[in-house]
Amino acid sequence: MVPNVLASWLLLVGYAAAIITLVIRGARGNRSVADYAVGSIAFSPLAVGLALAASTTSAATFIINPGLVAYFGLSAVFGLCVVLPISMSISLVVITKGFRKYGKTIRALTLSQWVGQRYDSRGFSIFFAFLSLLLVTFIVMILVGLTKVIAASLALPEVGILTALVIFSFGYMMFGGANSMVYTNTIQALIMVLVAIILLGSGFEHFADGWGGFVAKLSSIDPDLTRLYNTKSPLFRDAFEVIFCTIVVGAAIVCQPHIITKSLLLEKEPDVNRYLTTGIIVQTLFFSVVFVGLYARLEFPTLQLDGQTIAPDSVVSTYLVSQFPWFVGVIVFLGLIAAGMSTLEGLIQSLSIIITNDLIHNVHRARTGRELPERFLFVLNRGVITGLAVVSFALAYQQLINPNLSVIIFAQLGVYAYFAAAFVPVVFGTFLKDTPPIAAIAAAVTAVVVHYTLYYTGQHYFPYYQGVSVKNPGIATALGIVAATLVGGTLYLAKRRRTD
Repeated sequence: MVPNVLASWLLLVGYAAAIITLVIRGARGNRSVADYAVGSIAFSPLAVGLALAASTTSAATFIINPGLVAYFGLSAVFGLCVVLPISMSISLVVITKGFRKYGKTIRALTLSQWVGQRYDSRGFSIFFAFLSLLLVTFIVMILVGLTKVIAASLALPEVGILTALVIFSFGYMMFGGANSMVYTNTIQALIMVLVAIILLGSGFEHFADGWGGFVAKLSSIDPDLTRLYNTKSPLFRDAFEVIFCTIVVGAAIVCQPHIITKSLLLEKEPDVNRYLTTGIIVQTLFFSVVFVGLYARLEFPTLQLDGQTIAPDSVVSTYLVSQFPWFVGVIVFLGLIAAGMSTLEGLIQSLSIIITNDLIHNVHRARTGRELPERFLFVLNRGVITGLAVVSFALAYQQLINPNLSVIIFAQLGVYAYFAAAFVPVVFGTFLKDTPPIAAIAAAVTAVVVHYTLYYTGQHYFPYYQGVSVKNPGIATALGIVAATLVGGTLYLAKRRRTD
């Protein structure tokens, strides 16, 4: 067995053993669904901040997005490494404190529960619980990214790796929950910091002639790679797409349950500032990792290796296997796994709780007027995780064999619809205390309807979707959020006028 494969195996086994140990430790504190959702342990704001950074970046940032950068150049760097993190960080700071304050008051476990309590509507909570099923697409993206990296490093078939990955990740999340997740996310974030530094430094030699020399090398491959907007790309064509849409999406992206609810793990109000500072600084470093896509493009100018085209989702795994000495490559390999697993854990945990508590339990209460026993819910949650594992495996397998440019398009189509719907209810509910439920509900429905209607029918009338083989979901999402804000704002003002 070659050294890099053997070392990868050893690191993988050691990583799995460490995760299981932490899960066992955390599981001892789980006695209820509430313990699984928000934990029964007082966590350090630094640890929760690291967990936040790990959750917000994930496999998309470390594995998938660098492939888009390799294909489309500095326009992708500008959108994914500059505009998106700035918008996202500002939104996180603005929204977190108000969301946490109300969430702690009502002891909310999930975002679905938060909106249901805030607007005094069980139906609205159930609506968001159903909508949260779209987050499965994000799980699929992470599974595909991790599968490609692990399969390339261990020289094994992708389907076998996907099977093992699903069994392991969903298996240990049946028992871990928030108590163990903060520990595992903290360790994973520290590994990701090291790997981010290694990846960013891996192309240092390309700057021998300064930034101008680096850009000249890219331009010699394709001048479009060095332009602020790449008119030949399907995702980064102009200022509307790269700046406006990305700002709107970045502001709303924090309204995902595995991100916004992290603040509910904090016990004291003074901890929030340290939590946000830690999370934003570290996630800024993580977002910069997409720059490695440019290094990969310089190494593979034609985006081919051994006569085979390198797909966007395989750029990082190919760069890892072919460019790093084995003793560095295995460290990067471990970091890429940590990047994916950190967010995967949060998604499994939050989505299973939403389905168990906000969907099944809520529907049962609405139909019977009775509560389900706490112990039954605790066991039911594990069954929900099993069901999620089966669905996620089936969808991930399909994306492995038949992606549309990149699995990130599939993920965005689902996840973006979710946080587009959540944005207005969360923002209005946090800052406008007299928001009528109809304003929040109408805004959420509008966001989803515009998002999917425009994406699936826009090729007939919308210029950005006409004559293209790959449509950018971010445009439909941004316009959906704008439409939702207008609808919600109009109904809010109408209510204020009637009150006055």
